[in-house]
Amino acid sequence: MNIAALGSIRLKAISSTVFPDFDGVGGSRDLAAIVGGLFTVGLVVAVLMLVISAVTWAVCSAAGNYQAAARARTGAWVSIGAAALTGAGVAWTNFLIDLGSTL
Repeated sequence: MNIAALGSIRLKAISSTVFPDFDGVGGSRDLAAIVGGLFTVGLVVAVLMLVISAVTWAVCSAAGNYQAAARARTGAWVSIGAAALTGAGVAWTNFLIDLGSTL
């Protein structure tokens, strides 16, 4: 074989199309619905945690309990991080599904 033949074989291998087959696994639609539901539950819990931590932070700061206020402030920052990671998880999952359909 010469070099030109190897180049054409390599180009043929690269130009093949690959896409996700969501129907290849039974129950994949149900799994996608469950994952979407879990993302929603995670986001709701993070927002509720933020509200509770913010109220606790405000009450403890007003009452002069600075140790509890510091713990509530930490809880508020953790809940903001959890909400951001949950939102990023949804965006990342959608990006990968869209990317898989274009490969």
